[in-house]
Amino acid sequence: MKLLVVGGGGREHAIIKKLKENQAIDTIYALPGNGGIAADAQCVNIGATDIDSIVTFAVENSIDYAVVAPDDPLVLGCVDALEAHGVPCFGPRSEAAIIEGSKVFSKNLMKKYGIPTAAYEVFDDADKALAYIKTAPIPTVIKADGLALGKGVIIAVTREEAQDAIISIMKDKKFGKSGNSIVVEEFLEGPEVSVLSFTDGKVVVPMISSMDHKRAGDNDTGLNTGGMGTVAPNPYYTEAVAKECMEKIFLPTINAMNAEGRTFKGCLYFGLMITKDGPKVIEYNCRFGDPETQVVLPLLKSDLFTIMKATTDGTLAQTEVEFADKNAACVIMASEGYPVSYEKGYEITIPEDIADCVFVAGAKSEGGKLLTSGGRVLGVTAIADTLQEAIDSSYKMVEQIRFDNAFYRHDIGQRALKAEGQE
Repeated sequence: MKLLVVGGGGREHAIIKKLKENQAIDTIYALPGNGGIAADAQCVNIGATDIDSIVTFAVENSIDYAVVAPDDPLVLGCVDALEAHGVPCFGPRSEAAIIEGSKVFSKNLMKKYGIPTAAYEVFDDADKALAYIKTAPIPTVIKADGLALGKGVIIAVTREEAQDAIISIMKDKKFGKSGNSIVVEEFLEGPEVSVLSFTDGKVVVPMISSMDHKRAGDNDTGLNTGGMGTVAPNPYYTEAVAKECMEKIFLPTINAMNAEGRTFKGCLYFGLMITKDGPKVIEYNCRFGDPETQVVLPLLKSDLFTIMKATTDGTLAQTEVEFADKNAACVIMASEGYPVSYEKGYEITIPEDIADCVFVAGAKSEGGKLLTSGGRVLGVTAIADTLQEAIDSSYKMVEQIRFDNAFYRHDIGQRALKAEGQE
């Protein structure tokens, strides 16, 4: 069997490593992949949003199954295009990927179907938004409607910050046309939980919960990033919370999408906040999260390809999805200066005995060497019986990896340990 995975980050590396466990798969192509992924798949220099070229490659190479991992190609209709040419896919069609592609759509969906989320207002006129902010409750959350590389959400602590956010998104077009409309949202408080789920449009099978660390610096200081590390499971996601989420959020979301004629198949990511009034949805993603995937998939005991095919075929209810009863911790090693500006091109050395635990995100292969080529360079994941052991083991491996300009947080998992009643 020949598989194709669209994307080129740490998430895709984690997906590819897991797919490789299936003996029936002979070849995995990564489009475009990266220098680290090249150790586990054949990388092809086709960009993730070059849908015509992806389809041509899939047809010419008789691809049996495709996994479309990033948000952009999903929203642009990569799955639609591949399926139209007879290539079965993991991932939603564009009509369903809109749940991430438009914040306005997802908020209106939740309002219409009574799915718990923050109160909000929608604006497509900057002056009206600025007038509203003069009397709106502060702090508030300003969100660009469309995709913005995970950076289109601004938490404004003062009225001035809220005004600046509206001007930069709507008037200065900081995120291009993604900022033509905005959502101004109630600021919620409570611990955040990420829950990735498999769905075939009929049933929802949640994966192990996780906790992301978005800020660049220790103790949650510094700028928001794409994620500096994750742990799983998330101690705030108790059995009682999980039950409430299934009844009030997960199944109602799938049913709402079906009712709208937008059946969702693939991985639906629920970004949740456990508020004093119960769990509420902060955001939906139409795909695996990054770096959540790097702690969730290593804990999966069942065969990933079998599960993915079941989401496509509508047979998820009859498919085993089992996770190990263990803990995982992932520490991201980034380039100093990320997420603003950073130098690239430094050689990376990874000891061979820990390579299986490393998911490469921003690296290229040149002259037989692996060189840094991005902000988030790689993630190092350890699995253990306890969270403390997983954290300790991950940091031990981090200390063995070398590249100039490397930086990482030293407190990944500390919040989770406190929640478990440990210091």
